[in-house]
Amino acid sequence: MPHPTPHSAAADSSVDPGMTAPSVSKALGDESLAPQKTRIMGRTSYFLAWFGGCVSIGTFAMGSSVVGTLNLIQATLAIAIGCFVIGIALALNGAAGYKYGIPFMVQARSAFGFAGTRLPGLVRAVPAVVWYGFQSWIGAGALNMVSATLFGFDNLVFYFITFQFLQIGLSVMGFQGIKWLENIGSAFILVSLMYMFYATVQRYGDELSASLLTMEGSWGMPFWGATMLFLGIYSTMMLNVSDYSREHKRGTGPGLLTTIYAMSILPCTLFMGLIGYMVSEATGTADPIQVFANAVDNTPLLMTTLLFIAFAQVTTNVLNNVVPPTYVLMDVFKLKFTTSSVIVGLLAFATFPWKLVQPDSAAGLQLFVQTYSAFLGPIFAILVVDYYLIRRRTLDLGHLYNESGPYQGVNLAAVIATAVGIVAALTFSAVSWYASLIPAGLTYYLLMQHWAPCQRFRQ
Repeated sequence: MPHPTPHSAAADSSVDPGMTAPSVSKALGDESLAPQKTRIMGRTSYFLAWFGGCVSIGTFAMGSSVVGTLNLIQATLAIAIGCFVIGIALALNGAAGYKYGIPFMVQARSAFGFAGTRLPGLVRAVPAVVWYGFQSWIGAGALNMVSATLFGFDNLVFYFITFQFLQIGLSVMGFQGIKWLENIGSAFILVSLMYMFYATVQRYGDELSASLLTMEGSWGMPFWGATMLFLGIYSTMMLNVSDYSREHKRGTGPGLLTTIYAMSILPCTLFMGLIGYMVSEATGTADPIQVFANAVDNTPLLMTTLLFIAFAQVTTNVLNNVVPPTYVLMDVFKLKFTTSSVIVGLLAFATFPWKLVQPDSAAGLQLFVQTYSAFLGPIFAILVVDYYLIRRRTLDLGHLYNESGPYQGVNLAAVIATAVGIVAALTFSAVSWYASLIPAGLTYYLLMQHWAPCQRFRQ
């Protein structure tokens, strides 16, 4: 994909003068909403960042939630299809950030308006903070079990608070810190996942083989609903993918980018989803800490597995659950990156994550994913239609950074289209993300083309 200079000198001069110009080198924690000039991730680094950032315990829970509905082959295909849809969606919506170096909250201004971006910002931030708290509790639980086993010190609350402040400290380093954390941790994550999968099959393989392969399952709505569940874990990142693509160095075409996204997400999602699926079928347990305490008899190997679970929560949280709400706070309240990331970390305490790891948590998390996907899908569709059909992949950065320009206020077309998409999604809640796309995208396109109040937003 060619990358010409995306805007004219006139547009340059109208960029918000209050924003700090990007420096020639990027220090730790040096993040802003200005167009990204210094890009720090090549193809390998970008691939590893996504690989390390997608080890979500939520995927384990989604695997648990389809037990009794799909057989092993259907569950595997559902995960694979979900991952390739994710890859296409990330490449589509990340194109604007990759080309122009702008984050999600700036990208959304052309569709929603400066004030209107608070809607997609809030919709993206809330699931991130909830997952942040949930995954931190899981990580703290793993550390607590290690401590109790090796040292006799058992205090989950202590480890939760300590673990959360550790993540806050890592998150304030910004994308330089994220890059090295994800890249270094990827090898450990891959080896640990392979071992965990092997241990699960060894422990429960005999009792699982007959039931999971001979079960009839479903190729109908439950199957497609399952693809959406595994997709829904990442539907948050589909919205704000520009926050990450703006860090990727130029020169990668859309086809290769799609491959990078899909193939980096697939291994972790497949291993975690199938582990959750098989173990829950065999034991009825959805808590991953208890699962691996029972599945691994060797104490050193159990300690390694538990430390992996804790480490994986760090790599996932700092990439997927810290950056999006941090940028939202920076945009809405004009805060610095460091201040915003600390606030996000503190907000995670208020999500009551201990309630999400109860025995029935898999069903509750399934409902949570279906519900927030109903809100994220319409916004994704609007952003894609706006960039490809309304703007024809050409953005004016001057307008995007000018609060008194044509994008000031709220674009009602985007708000109405979002509402239409949400209604469609909730009507077909099992496939909410899929169901929202066409109604929201079509409504937005027609309103932008023919409704007079949208005229200034068509510039």
